Amino acid sequence: MSAPTAALLQATQAEAVDAIQSDVLLSSSLWVNIALAGFSALLFVYMGRNVTDSRAKFIFAATLLIPLVSISSYTGLVSGLTVGFIEMPAGHALAGEEVMSQWGRYLTWALSTPMILLALGLLAKVDTPDLFTVIAADIGMCITGLAAALVTSSYALRWVFYLISCAFFVVVLYAVLIEWPEAAAAAGTDEIFGTLRALTVVLWLGYPIIWALGVEGLALVQSVGITSWGYSALDIGAKYVFAYLLLRWVAANEEVVSEAGTAPVDD
Repeated sequence: MSAPTAALLQATQAEAVDAIQSDVLLSSSLWVNIALAGFSALLFVYMGRNVTDSRAKFIFAATLLIPLVSISSYTGLVSGLTVGFIEMPAGHALAGEEVMSQWGRYLTWALSTPMILLALGLLAKVDTPDLFTVIAADIGMCITGLAAALVTSSYALRWVFYLISCAFFVVVLYAVLIEWPEAAAAAGTDEIFGTLRALTVVLWLGYPIIWALGVEGLALVQSVGITSWGYSALDIGAKYVFAYLLLRWVAANEEVVSEAGTAPVDD
């Protein structure tokens, strides 16, 4: 990396940090999640201290990665490492203006949401190929969402990537709402699966809504701090509350998880 490039990146990070620190609403949305992610990771380790079944341990391990990824990601955001300023294209409500892009959130979701689906799939005893397909669609949803947030050459292309991301999301929703409940019923975990499914679907629907209404989309809400808190509030419920409910149930019903056995692989 050349010296001018390194200096530019450092300047951008410094500007991002200054902007974050000067906005109480924005900075609090990040620091609260750092604190909750750290607390959750410690709590989940404690909750799993007596778990002995290998399948239950697998669920705990997958779920523990959710706050670990989050604390790393939110630290990247608050440090300015995964934050940048982009100029909105013609046609956007803020065309020609530079706005803060918290693009690091999309990397977080690309790593943490597959762990949520993996934990749900293990709980429901979903076939491995089906689980892989849904996780692949989920990653596709996050990556195309990142593209929608970063494209500055065309306002229309931002929405094209947004619609592609939503199409991937439909695949995930279909599996979680239509296919996986049958597997959970067969595995004897349908009651807790139903609770976690409802929590996940309702909260995950909030992300594309916030994108569409916030500074990245229609800019009906132009406050980066409010948009950031919207995402952060969804993360709190979709990650930490979800994980706590799941792991509390698994720790108390280890024998049910064990009886579910290992998800079969189709020949």
